[in-house]
Amino acid sequence: MVNFLLERTVPLPLAEAWRRLTEWHRHGEVVPLTRVTVLTPPPTGEGTVVVARSGLGPFAFDDRMEVTVWRPPTDDGPGMCRLEKRGRVVRGWAEIEVRPGPGGRSRVVWREELGVRWLPGLFDPVLERAARLVFGRAVNRLLRRG
Repeated sequence: MVNFLLERTVPLPLAEAWRRLTEWHRHGEVVPLTRVTVLTPPPTGEGTVVVARSGLGPFAFDDRMEVTVWRPPTDDGPGMCRLEKRGRVVRGWAEIEVRPGPGGRSRVVWREELGVRWLPGLFDPVLERAARLVFGRAVNRLLRRG
């Protein structure tokens, strides 16, 4: 398992940064070779199940996640979402936090613990670098696109 942290400060109101990061289908638009499906009816809340299918053909796998914490931001208060990864291949959790930043901006904090079943710990440094790259780009793209 690897742990990593991504932080961004963006010129967006809290509610807009939150919306851009928690519209799950949009994650499939910014992560290569990934399709995202929400298995539960809207609106998103605790118990929502999201599946990200990544890969090609027989080399694809499902990253099944369940929202276990759902606290959208208030006018000037932070918001936090926690997803528990419950797939056969991908394990761990992700937390997305949006809080007030300097000058009316929003501060985004993405924390994640990520494990890939059957991948020996020897590969943790490679997994961490790859995860930072993929998730960092995804967060940037999600926050840039309205």
